[in-house]
Amino acid sequence: MAADRREHWERAYRDRAADRVSWYAPRLDVSLRLIQEVAAPTSAVIDVGAGASTLVDDLLALGYRDLTALDIAEAGLNAAQTRLDERADSVRWLQADITRATLPEGVYDLWHDRAVFHFLTDANDRRAYIDNLHRALKLGGHAIIATFAPDGPSSCSGLHVARYDLRSLGAELGEGFAASDAHRALHTTPKGVQQAFSFHRFRRR
Repeated sequence: MAADRREHWERAYRDRAADRVSWYAPRLDVSLRLIQEVAAPTSAVIDVGAGASTLVDDLLALGYRDLTALDIAEAGLNAAQTRLDERADSVRWLQADITRATLPEGVYDLWHDRAVFHFLTDANDRRAYIDNLHRALKLGGHAIIATFAPDGPSSCSGLHVARYDLRSLGAELGEGFAASDAHRALHTTPKGVQQAFSFHRFRRR
């Protein structure tokens, strides 16, 4: 249930400091590189599952000004806003479950998701996510979706996950999205555990 999902992630931020959660990274270098390759600073960018991520900090520093940060956990977004201080006013903050939210139509040039989609093990939740992606991303816009790679973990934060490569994720997204490329990356958790990720990039047809 959506309420249970929200409580799970709120608790994750309440129980640990933002830089101690397993998905924390001080800088999302792969995401930043892939974003800059296809999106100019004038592009409208949404970060789905932003939480307390430093991605918005670095995008602001690079001159991006049309940024939206969405997360199910208010505590994660609050941590990011506190860190950014006055710069937080330059970002739109949306506390929402991406499988329940209704995003505006055709407003984003780039959709970024680092580690949300792989938690959607229910087919109806995946369809709701993809419907929002299809609705909100402009024609010709790009989606960067990072998931655990096929040899990555089968669970995270106490939840089962699905693992993807470019072909299997493309099959989920459907014909409305053209696969562009995929990049493998190893994430090291604050406890020193390595996790294999695959960053997949698609273009909306």
